[in-house]
Amino acid sequence: MGSGAQSLTLLALFLPFLGAVLAPPLCRALGHGAAWLLAILPALIFVHLAGFVGIVSSGEVVAGGYDWIPSLGVRFSWYLDGLSLTFGLLISGIGTLIVLYSGGYLKGHPQQGRFLSFILLFMGAMLGLVASDSFLMLFVFWELTSITSFLLIGFDHGREAARRAALQALVVTGMGGLSLLAGLLVISSVTGATELSALLSTGGLLRESPLYLAAFVLVLGGAFTKSAQFPFHFWLPNAMEAPTPVSAYLHSATMVKAGVYLLMRLNPVLGDTAAWETVLPLFGAATLLVGTLLAMRQTDLKLMLAYTTVASLGLLVMLTGYGSERAIEAAVLYLIAHSLFKGALFMVAGLIDHETGTRDIRRLGGLARAMPITFAAGLMAALSMGGLPLTFGFIAKEEIYAAVEIGMGVPVLLLGVAIVGNMLMFAIAFLVGLKPFVGAAGKTPAKPHEGPALLWIGPLCLAALGLLAGLFSQMFHAAISSPMASAVAGNPVEIAASSVPHLGLPFYLSLATIALGVAAYFAHARIRFGIAVALAAIGWGPDRGFDQAMRGLLRLSFGATRIVQNGRLHIYLTVVFLAVAVTLLVPMIVFDELPAMPQFPDLWLHEWTIVLIAVIGLGAVVYAKDRLTAIVSLGIQGFAVALLFMLFGAPDLSFTQFMVETLSVVILALVMTRLKLTPSDHRPTHEKALDLSVATVCGAGFGLLLLKVTQVPFDATLSQFYEAHSRALAHGRNIVNVIIVDFRGLDTLGEIAVVMVAGLAILALIRVGTPQAPAAKREA
Repeated sequence: MGSGAQSLTLLALFLPFLGAVLAPPLCRALGHGAAWLLAILPALIFVHLAGFVGIVSSGEVVAGGYDWIPSLGVRFSWYLDGLSLTFGLLISGIGTLIVLYSGGYLKGHPQQGRFLSFILLFMGAMLGLVASDSFLMLFVFWELTSITSFLLIGFDHGREAARRAALQALVVTGMGGLSLLAGLLVISSVTGATELSALLSTGGLLRESPLYLAAFVLVLGGAFTKSAQFPFHFWLPNAMEAPTPVSAYLHSATMVKAGVYLLMRLNPVLGDTAAWETVLPLFGAATLLVGTLLAMRQTDLKLMLAYTTVASLGLLVMLTGYGSERAIEAAVLYLIAHSLFKGALFMVAGLIDHETGTRDIRRLGGLARAMPITFAAGLMAALSMGGLPLTFGFIAKEEIYAAVEIGMGVPVLLLGVAIVGNMLMFAIAFLVGLKPFVGAAGKTPAKPHEGPALLWIGPLCLAALGLLAGLFSQMFHAAISSPMASAVAGNPVEIAASSVPHLGLPFYLSLATIALGVAAYFAHARIRFGIAVALAAIGWGPDRGFDQAMRGLLRLSFGATRIVQNGRLHIYLTVVFLAVAVTLLVPMIVFDELPAMPQFPDLWLHEWTIVLIAVIGLGAVVYAKDRLTAIVSLGIQGFAVALLFMLFGAPDLSFTQFMVETLSVVILALVMTRLKLTPSDHRPTHEKALDLSVATVCGAGFGLLLLKVTQVPFDATLSQFYEAHSRALAHGRNIVNVIIVDFRGLDTLGEIAVVMVAGLAILALIRVGTPQAPAAKREA
C-alpha cells in the first residue's frame, strides 16, 4: 500500500472524529441544515472504501499502518479484507443516512449538535474497530464503542429510564471488554501475535494449545455481551430509551454486530473445535427463541424490532458456530440483509412516531394514504425481513435452511428453532412494516402526515438496496458476499445463491415459514397474551437480576468500606505494615532466598559506643511514657546512624542524615504540640503486643532483605557511569550532588513537591485545630 493511499486511509479513519468536533458549531450556525454538510464526511469514507472493492474481491487484502510505540512494537495498523471492508461499507454508508435522518428527527432540538457529535464519535470508534489489525487498536476502539453508546443511550439524561439503560449497557459491555482484553492477552501469549493478520497465519496453533479453552471463554465474554446473547440480551431492548437514530444505527446495523464480527474474524483460528461448534449454536439458538418470543409480547414498534434484533444476532452466532461452509455463507448473507432491512424498519418506526406521536401498534392504522413514501419503505423492508422472493432477505433465508436442513445431519431441534424464529420474525416484519399502514385509521395523538425528506431518504434507500441486492445478487456476491465469506471461512468461498426460487427442501421450508408467519401475523394478539401470561408466571428475569446484582454490589461495597475504612489510623497503619512484611518475607521464604547469617565484625571502642547509643535510643522510644518523648528519642538513632556514615567516609550522607533527623524531630514535635494530641499512650496490652509483633516482623524483613542485597556480587556498572560522566556532562566533582541535581533532577523536583504538599497539609491541620477567637474579641 503506497504512502499516499496509506495517508488517505488514515484520514478516512479519523474523519468521523473531525466531524464530531465540527458538529456543535455547525448546528448552532446552520440548524438542522448542518446534517447535509456533516453527512459528506461518512459519504467520503464510503467512497474511499468502495475503491478497495475490486482489490479485495480479487482475493487480496489492504493493509497498512504507522508505528505507534516502536519501542514496544505497537503499531496503529489496519487490515481490510472481505469481512472488515463489508463492515466498513455498512458503517459509513448507513452512517451517512443516519446523519441525515438525525438532522430531520431532532430538528429544533437544542442539543442536536451534541447528538450528532456523539453519533460521529461512535462511527469513528466502530470503523476503527472493524479496520484494526493491532490487538491494542482493536481493544481501544472496542471500549470506545461502549463509551460512545453510553453517551447516546443516555442522551436524554433528564429521564431516569435513559440513565438506567445507559449505565446498564456500559456495565454489561464494559465487563465484556475486560474479558476480551484478557482473551487477547492469552492469544498473544500462545501465538506470539499482536496483530490479527499475524494471528490468522498461525493455523491451528491456538486450537492445539492447552490455553485454548481459556482464550475461547474470554473471547466469548466480549462477543456475547456486545452482541446481546442470552443471558446478556436484556441491555439491548432497554437501550431503546435512546432516540430512534441511535436504535437504527447502533442497535441494529453496527455496534451490536461487533461481537458477531469478532467471532467471524477469529473463526479461522478458534473455530472447528467441539467447544466452538457446541457453545455457539446452543447459545445462539436460545437467543433466537428468546428474542422472537419476547418480540411478539411487545406493542411498541421499537421494542418489537429490538427483540427481533436480539433474535437475529442469536441466529448469526448459531450459524457462525455451526462449522460448515454453507452456514458461513448463510451468516454472511443474513448479516448484510439484516443491516439493510432492520436499519430501514427502525427509521420507519421513528418516522411514524415523529409524525403521529405514538409507536403503539394498537393505536396505529390506515397511514398509507397520509404517509405513502414511509409505507413504501416499510413494506420493502418487511418483504426482505420476511424472506420473500426477489429480496436479499430471501437469499439469506434460503441459505440458512440449506445449511441446517435435516439431510445434512443437523439435529431436528436446531432446524425447528430456525423455523420458529424465522416464522415469528416474518410476523414482526409485517406487524411493523404493514399493519400501521392498512386497515382503519388509528387514534393517534397527532394528525398523520408524511415526514420531511431528511427522514424518509434513509429508510427508502436501505429498503430499496435490499431489493436491488436481491435482483442483482450475482454481481453483489462477486463484489461483497463472497469475499466476506472467504475471510470468515479462512479459504476461498464462492456464493452462487439467487433470489429466484429453486425447488428443493430449503424452498419448501421457506414456504412453510411464510405460511406459519402469516398465521402468526393474524394471531399476534392471542400470541401476545399467551406470552404475557407465561412471563408473569416466570416472574424473575435477567433484567431484574441485573438490578439485584447492582444493589448487592453496593451493599457489599458499603460493608467492605465499613470494615477497611473505619476511620482508625491505627488499623490502616497496621494493615500497611503487615502487607510490607508479607511482601518482604514471603518471597524469600517461598523461593529459598534467605541470606546467610554474617559473622559479627570486630569493632573499635568508639564504634561500640555509637552502637550502644543507637540501642539506648531504641529503648528510649519503646519505653517513653508520652509521644513527645518518643519522638525526641527517635532522633537518637538517626544521629547514631549519621555518625556511622561519617566514620565510614561518607560526610555528605552524614550531613544529610543530620539535617533530616533534626528537621523531622522539630517538625513532628511542633505538630504534636499544636494538635494537642493525647500526651500518653493508653493502648491496651494486646494492641501493644500486636504492634510489637508487626514492628518486629517488618524490621526482620528489611534486615534480611538488606543482608541478601549485600551478599549479591556488586555490579559497579552504574557507579562507573556516574564516575565517568559526572564531570564531563554535569560539570560537577561531587558525584552524589550531581546525581541528585542533574541525573535525577526531575525525581528530586518531585520529592520537593511532595514535601511542599505535606507541609501545606500540616499547616491546614494546624489551622483547623486552632480555636478561632470570637469576632468581637478580634475587633477589640
